[in-house]
Amino acid sequence: MESEDTKKIQEMKTDLNLLLECLKYQMDNPFSQKEALVTIHSICQQNSNAGVYFREIGGLMFVQNLAKSSEHSMVKEAALYILGTVAEQNVYCQQTLCTSELFEDLIWFLRNNDSNTNLKRMSVYVILVLVSNNRTGQTLVRETGCIKVLSQLFRVVISKHELNLSDKNIFQNYQLWSSVCSTLCVCVNNPQNDENQMLCCSLFPHANEWLINCIKPEIIRPLCSFIGLTVANNTHVQKYFISVGGLDVLSQVLVQLESDSHKTLSSAKLAVVVTKTVDACIADNPMFGEVLSKYHIVSKLLALLLHESLDSEEKFSIILTLGHCTEVCAEKLSLREYSFSENEAEQLKDINMKEKNIEEYWKKAKEILHRIEQLEAEENKEKIQREKYKNNVSPMNINIQNTMKYFHADSISGGPKAEDKDESQSKKLQSCKSYGLMSKACTNNDQMKTLLKSANPVNACYRESGQNETLYKANSSRNQNLHEETTFEKKELVSQSRSIYIMFRYNK
Repeated sequence: MESEDTKKIQEMKTDLNLLLECLKYQMDNPFSQKEALVTIHSICQQNSNAGVYFREIGGLMFVQNLAKSSEHSMVKEAALYILGTVAEQNVYCQQTLCTSELFEDLIWFLRNNDSNTNLKRMSVYVILVLVSNNRTGQTLVRETGCIKVLSQLFRVVISKHELNLSDKNIFQNYQLWSSVCSTLCVCVNNPQNDENQMLCCSLFPHANEWLINCIKPEIIRPLCSFIGLTVANNTHVQKYFISVGGLDVLSQVLVQLESDSHKTLSSAKLAVVVTKTVDACIADNPMFGEVLSKYHIVSKLLALLLHESLDSEEKFSIILTLGHCTEVCAEKLSLREYSFSENEAEQLKDINMKEKNIEEYWKKAKEILHRIEQLEAEENKEKIQREKYKNNVSPMNINIQNTMKYFHADSISGGPKAEDKDESQSKKLQSCKSYGLMSKACTNNDQMKTLLKSANPVNACYRESGQNETLYKANSSRNQNLHEETTFEKKELVSQSRSIYIMFRYNK
């Protein structure tokens, strides 16, 4: 095994050396260079150590220079793509490439009018990789002026609020704009960078304009990520965002999405994204939440919290935002300690009414949270029950076989009397029910509970063994009416048993 791994590593090194030589001696053949670059990228994707070796033999520096010196756009794009991929896979390659020289080259690509949209996208991708989880990269993107170039692209790449993504050119520009948003996000956060956050504040008015005029997921999601990370844990930036009307705009969008959520599931999911952004704006200073009262955001969040399509994580985000929204009420209610003039009496009444409303909201929120916890507990219980079900399958099969033998013996001997038959079936039914098989597998489904109350596992045995016709012949001469009723019930119960079987298969 070790010899095979060693052989593969040696082959990889040989291939990279040959491809690097091919790049050097095919400077007048852009198509050959592009093919060599694509092959290098494929090798680096398959082997995490390939990028490190390629750096050791000088491949990264050569490709960087090739991206700068080549006259052919397709070679530049392929070279930048390799640089980004290798830097993303290996932190040492990231550190090697994280230089002011490379940032200046990337700025030139972004500013050059001759650069096509795809070349700009590749340049933005390399910047994103160099800055991500790298404070040195965050510093260089600011000091070289690269973040200002990204900010300009954020403003001008897509200018029309009527976003028609079916248009090829518009779609390519949107992809570039979305990449710019993602890159700005890593410039300001992970790790958090206060200076870069302050620089990105200038984009808030433009972001607000887009939020007002285009409530589409393709716009809302990137913008909410950018806003949320830019204002995160930075009170100064939060104040500026609110001063330019940002929180008002988010509130209006949230109100609209909550209203639409009753018709479409996507609106409910998107409303949660906006809710998280609102929370990032007020988390460090609950007094900012006063802006939200104009739009009755608390009641909107409570209504959104009841949406059945949201999962536990999404509902928890809503509850967390509710907590920050109502936290300021404690300071408002402290006004009781002061005396009021006659003109202030009405204000006190209003505050008391708001207090009662908030208490009711909190009561509802706690009830919903309790329901969420119950659902999670039931889910854990169901997992345990499934394990028990697996352990009980074998004894259940044995019991079914014994039941089949019993009825087979009765059919040969002519069948028991009606009274004995009823008593025997009752005992078998109780034996089958004792395993609790059906009820344990369907604890979260009310329809399944209803089926289980009427389902008879013994009748399933009838269907498997083909004894319905034999039992009919044995009893037809004794009680025709009893047989007809029994046959009807068995057909119904067999149908129910089949339904239960199918549900078991898809709910395991």
